[in-house]
Amino acid sequence: MSDNTLSKDEIVVQRIFNAPIDLIWRLWTQPEHFKSWYGPQGLSVPVAEMDVRVGGKRLVCMERQTPNGSMKMWTTGEYLEVVPNQRLVYTDSFADEHGNVVLPSALGMNDGEHPATTKVTVLLEELDGRTKMTMTHTGIPANEQGASAGWQQAFDKMEAYIETTANAN
Repeated sequence: MSDNTLSKDEIVVQRIFNAPIDLIWRLWTQPEHFKSWYGPQGLSVPVAEMDVRVGGKRLVCMERQTPNGSMKMWTTGEYLEVVPNQRLVYTDSFADEHGNVVLPSALGMNDGEHPATTKVTVLLEELDGRTKMTMTHTGIPANEQGASAGWQQAFDKMEAYIETTANAN
């Protein structure tokens, strides 16, 4: 089940996964799992450095192969709230490979329309062995349909990963 809402400055996606809550938590907080599902279709995640604690930093690289070679997009952020198996909140900013914030204007975007820092909130709720996940990405411009589609594709990848992981256990 999936529900997607796009408002003035946030994307809200709800999904119910046929997986226990602790597995969904690990998919968000353990780099080896995170790399397997994060990002839209066609992108891989070669780097996911995650110090999952309040004040801890994160650095993620998404990569796409193009005819002209590899295209990399880096993001960085800080964990603001960490409540295992319940709530995860972190900031998200474009970055360079060293984790330095890069302003949207440096990437050809309008700074007035796209903030330098956005916030991602993940809420998890146990439903008799399944997990209801509500992800809210705050600060995304309303006209940025690509981000909404990207999250949907990422969660489709998460669902496929859960199926292969569950079948492997």
